[in-house]
Amino acid sequence: MKVKNRTIFENDNLHILRGLDTDTIDLIYLDPPFNSNRTFEAPISSEAAGAAFKDSWTLEDLDNTSHGELAEKAPELYHTISAAEFSHGKPMKAYLIMMSIRMLEMHRILKPTGTIYLHCDDNANHYLKMMMDSIFGKDNFRNEIIWQRAVTSKGNLKKGLARDSDTILRYSKTNTFVWNLKAVTIPYDMANLDEKTKKQYCYIEPDTGRFVSYTSLTAQIQDPNSHLTYELMGVTRTWRWAKARMLKEIKSGRIVQIRPGNVPRYKRYLDEQKGKTLNNIWTDIPNLTAKNKERIGYPTQKPLALLERIIRASSNTTDIVLDPFCGCATTCIAAERLQRRWIGIDLSPKSFELVQMRLEQHSIIKEIIHRTDNPNPKSYKQDSTYKHKLFGLQEGKCNGCQVSFPFRHMTINHILSKSKGGTDVSDNLQLLCGACNSIKGNSTQEQMTQKLKDQGVLE
Repeated sequence: MKVKNRTIFENDNLHILRGLDTDTIDLIYLDPPFNSNRTFEAPISSEAAGAAFKDSWTLEDLDNTSHGELAEKAPELYHTISAAEFSHGKPMKAYLIMMSIRMLEMHRILKPTGTIYLHCDDNANHYLKMMMDSIFGKDNFRNEIIWQRAVTSKGNLKKGLARDSDTILRYSKTNTFVWNLKAVTIPYDMANLDEKTKKQYCYIEPDTGRFVSYTSLTAQIQDPNSHLTYELMGVTRTWRWAKARMLKEIKSGRIVQIRPGNVPRYKRYLDEQKGKTLNNIWTDIPNLTAKNKERIGYPTQKPLALLERIIRASSNTTDIVLDPFCGCATTCIAAERLQRRWIGIDLSPKSFELVQMRLEQHSIIKEIIHRTDNPNPKSYKQDSTYKHKLFGLQEGKCNGCQVSFPFRHMTINHILSKSKGGTDVSDNLQLLCGACNSIKGNSTQEQMTQKLKDQGVLE
């Protein structure tokens, strides 16, 4: 990996992603724009003052070559995105092209053992999942995590239920990936136990105040000939452990007999248990409020606890974590606190300022590298032809019959034929399908259009 640890890139993340080496990143978390059709700004009085971004999209926001590049590299995905235009319009198409062309690069740079977490909401999560299925493969889908941002809703319920959750899509690159189960096991909160746990651990010792459960010591299979079958405290059974171990546990007070003749049972203390294993619905990490000390005023700031859980679950110490939309750098701070290496990318210079400020808040003094260049500009070669740009300008449609065609089925053609004085300048180039290319031949554009009308192809 040529990029140094603790680097913040201030640039379009597409350029930076294309400059990163293949198979070098262990974990990617991204909290990109959600296509919410809103503009976000940090309050003037906040530490993040000056941070702002627009989350509305048009085809004019895209580099026209993105259409052609995506249609060439992932034709099925481009076809799916084009279909989204019919139900959600061109803004959704523009947003999905922006995300897809970057996601292809993220897939490339992720290690075979790597994992990616895509944070989104219900504005586009259904289309983003199709995008991820197409790029990473549906068999590498691991979880749809529902993060409940607020435990109790304060929203207006007159027109429906409050929207208090986000979606986090988790994908691996292959079937072999890092997964640390302990990271998604939550210790019991002794002061706020749920009723089910209280009922299970219903005994309390006055001297310690810990909840105790009594569990069976007998083996599942009763075998009179086994060396584990013997008398203990007046009861003969096939026991779980050998007699020496059982006597040791009796001496320590861990094995008790409630009444004479009852089967002895084992004390299991709640505070010794691993805790609850999470499912895919996360309700224990609330969103940041204005009064939260962690809050710096960045409009879409996420809690450190959320990122720390993700990083612990899907990476190991010294692994490389990347956030290509790092914003106020929560991912970078969480990675630093967990002894991971990290890289952040954002268009705003504010991200570099915020990561420095936030590290100081956590008493972490480290040198942060601020770069505005491409780490390896020669790694990506722009297509030397004009075809990608034309495909974008024409939105994937033939400039004759106006029908959408796959990228490979389109041919560059002159609007004014060379035989009639036309040149190779960009304004005189277009893409035509095979049929329209044959119809046009050396005729003029007007003649081709009239032929299409005569054939009933155009009105």
